Amino acid sequence: MQKIAFVCLGNICRSPMAEFVMKSLTDQVYIESRATSNWEHGNPIHRGTLRVFQEHHISYDKHKRSIPLAKSDFYEFDYLIGMDEQNVRDMLAMAPVECQKKILLFDKQGVPDPYYTGRFEATYQQVIKGCQDWLNFLKK
Repeated sequence: MQKIAFVCLGNICRSPMAEFVMKSLTDQVYIESRATSNWEHGNPIHRGTLRVFQEHHISYDKHKRSIPLAKSDFYEFDYLIGMDEQNVRDMLAMAPVECQKKILLFDKQGVPDPYYTGRFEATYQQVIKGCQDWLNFLKK
């Protein structure tokens, strides 16, 4: 089974949104999410993301908390998918050289952080499309 991790700055908005949206689309891939920082370590999913889950009937783990990337994650996962270009740069700086090829950008434009924009529904629309694209990629 392929293993992927969606990664954003705090792991409370975009990456958990991608994690649970992707889990709603497939059970054929092992999926988690992580943070490039420890700013939000241990904090729950942001209320804006929770609202999106409820409005779109996306199942999620009510006990999910922010988890920073660990060195072992670079070896454990087949793909580490950064939600924006800064997340990708941060992961490349953290990753062992032999794991850097596993680090990819979520989509061509990157997903703006709704923590700052407040646009959780727009983020969801970008995430659902991106997750469908990733699912098609992983099936190949």
